[in-house]
Amino acid sequence: MKVRFNIEYRTHWGENLYLNYSAEGHEAVQVPMTTTDGVVWSAEPELPDATISYYYHVEENGRQTRREYPFGSHRFTVDSSKRMNIERNDSWTDCRIAGTLVPVFSLRSKHSFGVGDFGDLRLMVDWVAQTGQRLLQILPINDTTTTHTWTDSYPYSCISVFALHPQYADLSALPKLKDAAARKRFADLQARLNDLPQIDYEAVNQAKLEYLHLLFEQEGRQALASDAFKAFFAETQLWLVPYAQYCHLRDTHGTADFSQWQGHVTWNEADRQALSNPRTKAYKEVSFWYYVQFVLDSQMKAAHDHARRKGVLLKGDIPIGVSRYGCDVWMEPRYFHMDGQAGAPPDDFAEDGQNWGFPTYNWDEMLRDGCQWWERRFRNMARYFDAYRIDHVLGFFRIWEIPMPFKSGLLGQFSPALALSAGEILRAGLPASVLPPVPEAGRPEASEAELANTLFLRDHRNAELYHPRIAAQKTEAYSRLSNWEQQAFNCLYDDYFYRRNNQFWYEQAMKKLPRLVGATDMLCCAEDLGMVPDCVAWVMNQLQMLSLELESMPKAPGLRFGRLDQNPYRSVCTISSHDTPTLRMWWDENHERTQDYWTNVLHRDGRAPHPMGGMLAMDIIRRHLQCPSMICVISIQDWMAIDEQLRLPNAEAERVNVPANPRHYWRYRMHVPIEQLIKNASFMGRVQSLVMLR
Repeated sequence: MKVRFNIEYRTHWGENLYLNYSAEGHEAVQVPMTTTDGVVWSAEPELPDATISYYYHVEENGRQTRREYPFGSHRFTVDSSKRMNIERNDSWTDCRIAGTLVPVFSLRSKHSFGVGDFGDLRLMVDWVAQTGQRLLQILPINDTTTTHTWTDSYPYSCISVFALHPQYADLSALPKLKDAAARKRFADLQARLNDLPQIDYEAVNQAKLEYLHLLFEQEGRQALASDAFKAFFAETQLWLVPYAQYCHLRDTHGTADFSQWQGHVTWNEADRQALSNPRTKAYKEVSFWYYVQFVLDSQMKAAHDHARRKGVLLKGDIPIGVSRYGCDVWMEPRYFHMDGQAGAPPDDFAEDGQNWGFPTYNWDEMLRDGCQWWERRFRNMARYFDAYRIDHVLGFFRIWEIPMPFKSGLLGQFSPALALSAGEILRAGLPASVLPPVPEAGRPEASEAELANTLFLRDHRNAELYHPRIAAQKTEAYSRLSNWEQQAFNCLYDDYFYRRNNQFWYEQAMKKLPRLVGATDMLCCAEDLGMVPDCVAWVMNQLQMLSLELESMPKAPGLRFGRLDQNPYRSVCTISSHDTPTLRMWWDENHERTQDYWTNVLHRDGRAPHPMGGMLAMDIIRRHLQCPSMICVISIQDWMAIDEQLRLPNAEAERVNVPANPRHYWRYRMHVPIEQLIKNASFMGRVQSLVMLR
C-alpha cells in the first residue's frame, strides 16, 4: 500500500523531520522527510496492508523530539493497478504557539501612506518573528468601496470576496512617478497623512487611487503586457473581469446601487469577451482595475512568501456576509436573499441585537452547484494565508435574519429554522391573542413599533409559521400573561432556541462546512461566540475546527469568567478582539467585575488597582500564554499594555470597533511605527520572555 504524507511544519527552520510508523506484526520504521521550501515536508513510504499508527520526530541540535499530530483528513483513491493509495495531508503547527492580532489598516511604518499596507505587513512579520511568535492574524483585506466615504471603512462589508482593497497598496514598493512636481506633492501628502493619530479614510483612499491612476498612465501598458500579468489574469479572470466592470460602472454612475445602472442592473456574461480583449474600448475602460488588483495580489503574495521564510503563519479572516450593493450580489444574485438582512441576536456586544445589513444567503441555490462560490472563495484565500478565521461560524448553521425593511435586531428570526405552527402554540396553553394578527388585504405587515411588543413573529416567508420573539420576556405583552402562561411561553421559548432545532441545524451545517474546510489545506479556526446551540460543538469536533476562547466570555453556564486551564487544545485563546474592549479598557469599565476577577481569578488581596499597570497586564497575558490552547493570540494593543512608557495614555483610543454602533468609523492605527517597536529593546525583551512560556 503506497501512502504519501505531507506535513506543513512551521515552528522552527533548518531542522530534520522524520515520519515514524508501525503496524501489528511489522517492525517500526523511521523515514526521513524531504522539503523544498522548509514548509511542506513529504515522505512516500510503502506501507503494509494493515492499520498503521504514526507520529513525527523533529530533530533539533542533534536530538529528536516526538510530536503527535492533532489534526488532518484522509483521502482514498484507487490507482490503475487497483491498489489503494491514501494521501495524508497534515497541517501541523507544533503544539502551542503564540501570535499577534492587528488589522492591516492599523499598521504604521515610516514608509506607509496614512494607513497600514502590505509593505507594513512584511515589517510586522519581522516583529512577530523576532519576538519568537509564530502567527500573525489580521482582519479582512477585501475591497469594501461603495461610496468612497469613511462609511466604507467597515472591513466586514466587502464588495468582492476575491478583490483586495486598493488602500493596502504599498506605494513605496512601486516605480516612482516621473513627474517631479507630482512626486513632491505626494511626498508632502504622505508625511501629513502618516502623522495623523488615526486614519483619515477618505483622504488616504483618494490619494492612493490618484497615485495609482498616475502610475497606471505611466507604467500600465508595460505591466499589462507582462507574462506575470497574463498569468494572473488567466488565474483570476472569472471574478476579476466582472469586478473591474463593477468598479467602472459604480464610479461612472456615482452610486453602487446597481438597480440604477440602466442596462447593467446585473452582470451580463456576454460582456466578458470585450472586457478581456486589450484592443476593445471596454477593456481600456476597466483595465486600470486589472492593474490595481495585479499590484495588490503581487504584494500580498510577497508578504505571504516573506512570512513563510520567517516561519510565521498568516491567518486571514472570512467575513460571514457581503455588501448588499457589492459585486458578488451584482454578479450572482441567485445566491442571495435580498428580502432579508443578516445580523445577530442580543449578546454581550449589543443588548438589542445587531443588524449588519448584508443580504442573507440562498443556501438552496448554493448547494445546487456544490457551493462552488464558497469553494472558490476559500481557495482564493489560500493564495495569501496559512490559516483562517471563519467569522460568525454560527451563520453556517442558521443566520439571524431581519426582514426588510426593519432595522432592529430584536425583530430577527433564525433562518432556516423549524418554526412553530399556531396549533403548537395554542396546545402549549397560550391564548390565541399572543399570535400577531393576519395583515388585512392592502395593509402592510405590522410596524416595527407594533412588533416591539409581541411574543411571536410571523415567519417572513411563510405566514402560517411563527418564531418566538427574542427577549420577549422584557415586553409588556409578556407581563400581561398569567404566571402559568408565562411558564408555558418560557418552555416554548427555551425549546425553540436551545433544543428543537439542534439536529436540524447540525444537518444544515454538515451540508456546507465539510466541503469548505476540505477545499484547502489551511488551518480552520472559527469564531463561535454568541447564542451557541449544542450542535455547533458537534460539527466543530467532527471537522476538527479550532474554537475561540475568551476568558471574559465563558461558554460554560453559570460562570462569570472562563477557566483558562480548561481551554480545549483545539482552540484559539485570546484576551480581546476587534469587537471587544482592549484589556485596559475592560479592566476599567466595570470596577465591581474587576474586583471579582482580582480576588477570585488572580487571587490577590485588597482593592484592585485602577488604571491597570504594566506588570499586571504582563501577569494576565502570562496566564493566557500558559493555557492549553493550541494558539494564543494577543492583540497589538494588549501587547503594548505591558509597557507603561510605550502604550497610549488614553486606553479608549485603542478601540477598533463598537459592535452596537452599525456606523462605527474603523480608523484605529498604531501610534508607534513598527521600526520603533523593533528597536525598543526593553519592550522586545518583555514580549520574548512571555512568548517563551508557550
